[in-house]
Amino acid sequence: MTDTEDHGKPVKEGGPSGDAAAGTALSRAPVRAGDRFESLDVLRGVAVLGILMVNVQAFMMYANAYVYPPAHMDVSGANATAWLVTHVFFELKFITLFSAMFGAGVMLMVGDARDASKALHFSRMRWLLAFGVVHMFALWFGDVLTAYAIAGFIIVHFRHMSATKLIVWGLALIALAGVLMIGLFGLFAVIPEDAGMSDVDLGMRLEPDALQALVASYQDGWLSSRLANAMNAGGSLFSLAFFGGRIIGVMFIGMALYKLGFLTAKWSVGAYLAALVAGLGVGLPLVAWGGLAAVEDGFALEALWRHTATNYVGSLFMAFGYAAAVMLICKAPWLKLVRLPFAAAGRMAFTNYLTQTIVMVGLSVGWFGPALFGELERAQQVQLVLVVWIVQLIVSPIWLSVFRFGPFEWLWRSLSYGKVQPFMKPRVQEARPA
Repeated sequence: MTDTEDHGKPVKEGGPSGDAAAGTALSRAPVRAGDRFESLDVLRGVAVLGILMVNVQAFMMYANAYVYPPAHMDVSGANATAWLVTHVFFELKFITLFSAMFGAGVMLMVGDARDASKALHFSRMRWLLAFGVVHMFALWFGDVLTAYAIAGFIIVHFRHMSATKLIVWGLALIALAGVLMIGLFGLFAVIPEDAGMSDVDLGMRLEPDALQALVASYQDGWLSSRLANAMNAGGSLFSLAFFGGRIIGVMFIGMALYKLGFLTAKWSVGAYLAALVAGLGVGLPLVAWGGLAAVEDGFALEALWRHTATNYVGSLFMAFGYAAAVMLICKAPWLKLVRLPFAAAGRMAFTNYLTQTIVMVGLSVGWFGPALFGELERAQQVQLVLVVWIVQLIVSPIWLSVFRFGPFEWLWRSLSYGKVQPFMKPRVQEARPA
């Protein structure tokens, strides 16, 4: 998630530093639209749309149903299929792409600059953190902006590392976070069978009365749901201790892939095809095996670590394969019209992400009609996401045909620069006859 209007071409390693840049930190002029990397916009658009297919579960159900599906609502028939498709093709894959794009965005914006670009970057991260805190507590506990802002303060200091070192350190952090997270779920496997502890006792499910009270608090409106949301927000912040390493690690890899030209469609078609086959060839069977096993054993708590672990590892390969597929699409001139709406959605990723939250929270607490929290089954959630995708893919290019930025991109940009930025696109003057 990055405001890319300013930054089209990369700053080459060993190039001019921020000391030599004209003007001050908050006065950089935008790069021409023709200098943009379309591949970054398209991939960011794909990522921001894809994460909603996973997030919708946390918008419409008890939060633990995300990691332990039996915790809320039906998980059989079409709903089991919906869970399996989401788990195999979406869960962790698109947030991985989103995180990698954030890392690439830092490289794109700051590069090797020392003063000017860094000052602007830190201003952007401070405001992103402010957005994140408001988003997390006023709207939805599943916010990623807070984590991204914190990570943004950290990863910028490592941008001078070589691509190889960034990948090595990134994988190390990802592995460490994986051991912590999978180990946490693995505790369920070592609980003695004669302990007599239920999923309620272990905190994975609520008692029926407590679950009914939670659903009622959301259906009673936004204000009554804030306590439950705040409690979940606290849990989300705590989970950064387990998952933060993966976020930063993936951002490191995104920075490396940007340096290597992978994310800017500079590799050959053959290289991207090989990456696609390798990524999906390894990741898809691994994730599918774990997901199918989870459905077959009824999501047994003692086996929860299995599909968590296979997805944790497999999602990295699948995200790499997805990215390669997008790069192949970006290298095909005849697919220009296909790319256009996704590129627009990517340029408005911040707005689209926040709009998804506003729409989903509004639907869950009754802003736009009946409150749907605890009412929409998983199969219906998939249908809702498809509708949101269609709307955002239609609205994004139309909006950008009139305005320079999405509304939240414009606000973030204005706050970061410390002055109101131009919003409307300049009108093209018709040439007068001589």
